[in-house]
Amino acid sequence: MEKEMAESIYRKERKSEVKADISMQHYKNARSMPETNCVLKSGKITDESAEYPALLKEIQNAPKEIFYRGRIDFLKDRCVAVVGTRKPTEYGRWAAYKISKRLAEAGLTVVSGMAAGIDTLAHKGALAAGGRTIAVLGCGINICFPASNKALMREIEKRGLIISEYPNEYPAAKFTFPRRNRIISGLCEAVIVIEAGLASGSLITAELAAEQGRTVYALPGNINNVMSIGTNKLICDGARPIAVVDDLLWDLGARKDVDRDFYATLSEEEKIVIRAIEESGEATVNLICEKIGESPGKVGGIVTVLEMKGIICAHLGKIFIAK
Repeated sequence: MEKEMAESIYRKERKSEVKADISMQHYKNARSMPETNCVLKSGKITDESAEYPALLKEIQNAPKEIFYRGRIDFLKDRCVAVVGTRKPTEYGRWAAYKISKRLAEAGLTVVSGMAAGIDTLAHKGALAAGGRTIAVLGCGINICFPASNKALMREIEKRGLIISEYPNEYPAAKFTFPRRNRIISGLCEAVIVIEAGLASGSLITAELAAEQGRTVYALPGNINNVMSIGTNKLICDGARPIAVVDDLLWDLGARKDVDRDFYATLSEEEKIVIRAIEESGEATVNLICEKIGESPGKVGGIVTVLEMKGIICAHLGKIFIAK
């Protein structure tokens, strides 16, 4: 176990028997970590294993084996992929982190490829929310690619899941990354492309997702930005544009219930309207009127106030809970 390894290596280092790549601080951290956190779970499952995700099994050419490190039970979660270019703009970096954080806060597991750029920010956003994330590698799980993501990889190992269809020491190659993209999309109910040039591998992921019957979302971008050409084209081809993050969460069926502490501060009329919306999932002013027996004018006024408070959202005539 990691704790025992850390103690052993530290003792040997003190005796000058070996030169170990571990600092005193790492040693102290290992000593202080709970035993359960020190256990690094790793192994292999097959398409006959109980842990093998049902969604992935549906796709064409599903991997026969999956090598893993971390929480294998995360494969049973509701997953959404967040992918994009390795060279995002500042806007793309912000969007990848923010959207992934919100997805994780809503209880969804964020899947990406641990590549530089958007993938890295997707994982970091999910972890920052205290949420779940899965990294699908284009190499063996004992190899960190890119090397700059070693710290992130360690964090995902501890708090998330790293998987690959390749044996543990299998090196990254040009063909392995496009091939692994089918797994990223196959694990997920939906794929979100943040930014992508026309040659971006994330467009392959989006295409595979569409073929697999998954929903594809894309972040609209400046038409003068080369990293938005791919996402704008996806939208033209039928991908759903992300205009408001709350709308995205609603579309995914992942909105959070109204904060009950805040709920207690609302007027009785506001609570009645909220309950009417919650019962229907989504509602219109007319539907709320029918449910609570009030006039459109009065209901419309309450809806406006609730929208200003950020509790509900109205889009294309439909009203739903935002918090």
